[in-house]
Amino acid sequence: MADGFIWYELVTRDVDKAVSFYRKVVGWDVKDSGTPGMKYMLFGKDGKDVGGIMTWPGTGTPDLPTQWMGHIHTAKLDEELKAVTADGGTIVKPTQDIPGVGRFAIVLDPQKAKYLLFEPGKQDARPRLDQMALGNVGWHELLTDDSAAAFDYYSEHYGWQKDREHDMGAMGIYQTFRTDRPLYSGGMMNRSGVQMPAGIPSHWKFYFIVDDIEAAQKRVIEAGGKVVVPPMDVPGGSRILQAIDDQDGHFALTQTPGP
Repeated sequence: MADGFIWYELVTRDVDKAVSFYRKVVGWDVKDSGTPGMKYMLFGKDGKDVGGIMTWPGTGTPDLPTQWMGHIHTAKLDEELKAVTADGGTIVKPTQDIPGVGRFAIVLDPQKAKYLLFEPGKQDARPRLDQMALGNVGWHELLTDDSAAAFDYYSEHYGWQKDREHDMGAMGIYQTFRTDRPLYSGGMMNRSGVQMPAGIPSHWKFYFIVDDIEAAQKRVIEAGGKVVVPPMDVPGGSRILQAIDDQDGHFALTQTPGP
């Protein structure tokens, strides 16, 4: 089976402020994980998890800009780290154990897009929210310098398959990808085709599912965020928007088609 994203983390400066913002905008239920020595808040819906929220000091890293990150599953973390570096990637944070949960590491792909690798422990995992349920991530998008090379990298390492190509005109080709299950679908495109502020590196963007994109846009603004790409239709019948939260964290929302 192909490996894909299985957990999402927001690392920010003020956890309570972030919890308040995303509760209003996405409608998550949020609770304290009870992790000793740090504040790590779990978010999800209906008693099922999607990810966590923490501060940079909690990661052992000096303060950085607010950032969303995703964990890609691997069954053999040590072997995968060797493969990442052999193919031009970089280890940002070496392997760390989470007692009773698993092991993780933070890496950069060859074009400096950051992601985490996660090897679950042998104990039973907490219930996870269905991938296409409201509140989970319905789309994963990589903006990078060479989307063709990026696809080759992720395909080789995690078994992702090409799905469709969308010609975006002056913005270039948008290459969608999938696995053998409809769980980790997303797309990749070159940063050169997108108007982006200077200094933003290659990165993953995650689209959280909402039931009404126009209503969600109002919630973003009312909660103190900014909409940078207003609601728009995309191929496949979804509607999306891109925004910045009230601590300058970039995120996106999607309203998926009905059954």
